[in-house]
Amino acid sequence: MAEDNLAQMFWQRVARGGDRPAQLMRIGGRWTEVSWRALGDEVRELALGLIALGRQRGDAVALLAQSRAEWVRADFAIFSAGCVTIPIYPSYPPEGIVYIVNDSAAKTLFVEDAGQLAKALQVAKEMPGLDSIVLIDGTPPATTPARAPRVLDWGSLRALGRQGRAQHEGELAERIAARKSQDVATIVYTSGTTGHPKGVVQTHGNHLAALRAASAIVELPEGAVHLLFLPLAHSFARHEAFIGIHRGFVTAFAESLEKLSENLKDVRPHFICSVPRVFEKVYAKVRAGVDAGSPAKRKIFHWALGVGRQVSQHAREGRPLPVGLRLQQALAHKLVFSKLHQALGGRLEFCVSGGAPLSREIAEFFHAVGILILEGYGLTETCPILSANRRQRFKFGTVGQAFPGVELKIAEDGEIVARGANIAIGYYRKPEETAEVFKPDGWFHTGDIGQLDAEGFLTITDRKKDLIKTAGGSYIAPQHIENLLKGDPFVSQAMVHGDRRPYPVALLTLNPDELGKFARAAGLGDKPVAELVRHPTVTERVGRIVDAVNEKLATYSRLKRFAVLPGDFTQEGGELTPTLKVKRKVVSANYADVIESLYPS
Repeated sequence: MAEDNLAQMFWQRVARGGDRPAQLMRIGGRWTEVSWRALGDEVRELALGLIALGRQRGDAVALLAQSRAEWVRADFAIFSAGCVTIPIYPSYPPEGIVYIVNDSAAKTLFVEDAGQLAKALQVAKEMPGLDSIVLIDGTPPATTPARAPRVLDWGSLRALGRQGRAQHEGELAERIAARKSQDVATIVYTSGTTGHPKGVVQTHGNHLAALRAASAIVELPEGAVHLLFLPLAHSFARHEAFIGIHRGFVTAFAESLEKLSENLKDVRPHFICSVPRVFEKVYAKVRAGVDAGSPAKRKIFHWALGVGRQVSQHAREGRPLPVGLRLQQALAHKLVFSKLHQALGGRLEFCVSGGAPLSREIAEFFHAVGILILEGYGLTETCPILSANRRQRFKFGTVGQAFPGVELKIAEDGEIVARGANIAIGYYRKPEETAEVFKPDGWFHTGDIGQLDAEGFLTITDRKKDLIKTAGGSYIAPQHIENLLKGDPFVSQAMVHGDRRPYPVALLTLNPDELGKFARAAGLGDKPVAELVRHPTVTERVGRIVDAVNEKLATYSRLKRFAVLPGDFTQEGGELTPTLKVKRKVVSANYADVIESLYPS
């Protein structure tokens, strides 16, 4: 049966799923399953509760919470009530919440806990159109500020829905059936690097087109398990959650990024979606463990990795494995690689990477140890798919081929442009910004620079606006250099600077665990990170990393100077987006004096 909207997709899955598991979450120290039937009952009560609160078709309802099962339940309750979901990153400060709630005209706001409720109530007077707040986890306070919106907890909203079932159930059914593919499903505010975020207007049809295209890539049976840990306010994780429902997968929700390694072992997912930063950390940890091992263990590891690289090469070229190599592969897995596989759950069939560029070195390393990472590409404005590698067709260093139904081409200036039913309809109440990138002929201008090879594999070289043009007129792609720098586990983050300057320089932060090990081995003691990074021995170690990277670069791209910062970039400091990408303008402003010191007059 065809679906015209995301609510219909959800309810058709509930009907087919019955008592089979739909969600998995850790409650009271143990993992608990929720069936499709139970999930449907809860979403129905929430949707009826929203109608009882007075929500009309097309009303905006905002969601301010970390990724959790209730986020997805609220999302589909909002769709079912005929409303529009407005995701808000939980890291946003009160003024950010005010802007999005007011810009979208949200009438109801879901908040995760007492901390998020306190933020919302702190600025309640500045959100006059907000008439109710739903607290997901916890009990509303006994008193709230004067003229504050009505506050009710999750159970109370469900109770409101049950009480009004006889009155509103017919209305709910009509709303689910009435939504058309061209109707707005959600407005997703991009995190941005400076200023206020822009609301990307996405329709039900946009998302359904993206899901149908993704079905050709995620080839797993109903009941397969995936572990969701990225922020649901970001389109990548939201698409993953939608895929779970569209395909009938079991969506397990990680407790937190800090507990991710523990949750992977418990849940044993068949696939995961992640940003490169998670893979970078696993890679750094493995390399550090190898370096700390005995000479014999290092020798065995490098032998196994060599075998894995041969196996990987055969797979990429579509050649069968010789018997001898197959035996060596089995031994390498047993002696070395099985430990990493078990740490990731033991039944991982593939991983999907998106949100930022993945280093080719890391992708090749993981494939050599028997874990395939499929890098893909998309933006919030494309809901969020454009291209991806497939399990049977992949090229490391690329973001794969276009999804079914998506057209890609390279403009004369090297910019990637795209067209398809998944492309959003524009920016909310921003006609000038919309006209700049959403063209009348359907082509969306991504702002990314790239290349398409003869087989249609897309390579991203940089952001159009992030390209560095030196004072000598040479163009440099900073992300490529940054990925090379982060390929060494000693480096945590890197940002290359040099626009309109005589040469490029780098700001670096160091992995505190690796720095600590190095300091102890070098006899520097257990000093604070801020003190260690200034030590000449540490500077010399970083200098060797920079020299090794420079050997791989064209002369005009080589880093002439660098600075090691006293602490890592953080979301709290405003230097990272919620998907852990570096905000170049913020870092450049925060460390303007350091950058200037790298260009002596």
